[in-house]
Amino acid sequence: MPPSSTVEAPSYASATAARPSAIAAEKPTPYTLPDLVCFAHLHWDFVWQRPQHLLSRFAQQGRVFYVEDAFYHADDLVEPHIEIKERPNGLKVVVAHLPQRLRADEAAADQAQFELLSHYFQEQSITKYAFWYYTPMALGKSRRFRPVLTVYDCMDELANFKFAPPALKQREQELFEKADLVFTGGQTLYEAKREQHADAHAFPSSIDKAHFGQARGPLAEPADQAGIAHPRVGFFGVVDERLDIELLRELAHNHPEWQFVIIGPVVKIDPATLPCTPNVHYLGGKDYLELPAYLKGWDVATLLFADNESTKFISPTKTPEYLAAGNPVVSTPIRDVVRPYGDLNLVQIADNAADFGAAIATALTQRTDADWRRRTDEYLATISWDQTWQAMVGLMQQRLLNGQRLVING
Repeated sequence: MPPSSTVEAPSYASATAARPSAIAAEKPTPYTLPDLVCFAHLHWDFVWQRPQHLLSRFAQQGRVFYVEDAFYHADDLVEPHIEIKERPNGLKVVVAHLPQRLRADEAAADQAQFELLSHYFQEQSITKYAFWYYTPMALGKSRRFRPVLTVYDCMDELANFKFAPPALKQREQELFEKADLVFTGGQTLYEAKREQHADAHAFPSSIDKAHFGQARGPLAEPADQAGIAHPRVGFFGVVDERLDIELLRELAHNHPEWQFVIIGPVVKIDPATLPCTPNVHYLGGKDYLELPAYLKGWDVATLLFADNESTKFISPTKTPEYLAAGNPVVSTPIRDVVRPYGDLNLVQIADNAADFGAAIATALTQRTDADWRRRTDEYLATISWDQTWQAMVGLMQQRLLNGQRLVING
């Protein structure tokens, strides 16, 4: 069962970025991709976001192996071994278990994981495969394999995140050299990466409209939200260094008549730094399937992102998810929210507490705006995870076909 959703969002497409859309508009060709091996820094069961949306679709067509970061045991006597977790559509989550002593020896840990994966590949007859990377740091354990295709789906500027490995930028340059295709999680990120790879494509994260559209119909109020008064101003996502804590604090102080509902796990920051007033309610992480019921009970949805290095290239998925649920939205000026949502006047943008409060006050009246609802739905009709996935498949299959032609002609 998929957990909660947290990231990315659609944006304007440049001429280069628009190429995948043209592919998606064509009749899909039969699926011909080999086994897909994904290397990720995110646990599959943590939050349901871009990797889960895309790879669950790949898994409906062929074998998918999702390789997570290694798990280190406190017991140094533990022998290195592989754990396999079965997920829907046959997707397999692959986790290497290592003794604690290897944590301090990166080269030895990478070698142990390479050997474990090599043996697992042999066991599973994984002989022709594509590699799909979310983290360049996985090169240490994977660079000696020989995939027929390498894709780097760069969903975030990870080097700007809190506690990012010092070697990440160097590893990313190595991955750019190895990758056949580079996809980016947003337009701003594409503009930052396109000069580093000749075959880069912007794939802003998309929307499962049917799922979030449930919030527009009859749904039971979740028990932990039912007792919270209205108006409710909501946010869901990972609560980390990207959240503008001071903005939330000022809004809660300036508007005690509003109730702020925060949904999501708190990671990488001290929970004690979060505002703790009676009108701020932290409900914790929720399952992805539960989110529409919570969104239905909100009066306004927000993107309370800070202006810092970690948010410079983000493209929040929750933007279209909020809108699909029928919620008016107010956001700080994240570039991939301003383009296109702010420019199209679908989302209100504000960069300080006073203006943000005024925008929320306006948004509280927006549900009755038939023109806003019509324009929002017209835009949402142009995007979907199925379209994004199919466009990626088209590019991958074309790249493999071109490679086969080169071999034959050579």
